[in-house]
Order: sequence, then structure tokens, then C-alpha cells
Amino acid sequence: QVHLVESGGGLVQPGGSLRLSCATSESIFHIREMGWYRQAPGKQRVLVAVIRIGDSGDSTDYADSVAGRFTISRDNAENTLYLQMNSLKPEDTAVYTCHILAAYYNLDMGSTYDYPYWGQGTQVTVSS
Repeated sequence: QVHLVESGGGLVQPGGSLRLSCATSESIFHIREMGWYRQAPGKQRVLVAVIRIGDSGDSTDYADSVAGRFTISRDNAENTLYLQMNSLKPEDTAVYTCHILAAYYNLDMGSTYDYPYWGQGTQVTVSS
């Protein structure tokens, strides 16, 4: 079974930095997207940053709340996802979860479908 394991979370002061990592237990082929979500207590889970995989190259997108402060990247060989978080604010406090969307071909159906993989999440707390 494929497992995603996040690391790098913790307690940091406002203005500080953290680097989150998401490691896969085994190779995942035909990845379409790799991203980071976050969910604060009592709030809806939102997409923070995403890499969209294409043959012509990768593209990235960020939530307005983190644009310019967070950077998403990946290690192609290891299928490892990173999130560099700088200039952290108290409102960044949340559980951050790794997400990978992979494409599979169903021989019986004769069609392609997407399958999501989720990590367990890592807590990020920004407080003085």
C-alpha cells in the first residue's frame, strides 16, 4: 500500500520559517498533481499550494493568503513533496496535509480515472 508521510511541522514564532516534507512509501506513477492542504480548527480545508504535472513542464499555483511567502517544490526521483514556508503568520496555524493525485487506467472500463492519496497531516503552530 502507498503511504504518504509528512514531516517538518512544529511550533514557530511569527515571521519564522518551516519546511514541510511529504515522502511516499513507494513510487507512484502517472502523478497528475501534488499539493498541500491545510485546515484550521473550525474551518474548512483549503488548498494552499499545488504542482500540476504536465509533459510540457510543471506549473504551480498558490492560495492568495500564502502567495509570495510559500514555495512548493518536488523531487522527481523520490516523489517527495516540499513546502517552504517563510514569514509565517498566526493565521497560518493549521494541520497541513500532503495530497497526490494519480491517474490510473481501468482495463475493464477502458478509461482513465484519478485516485487521490492523502497523508495524515502535520501540525503547524505559529505563535509567540
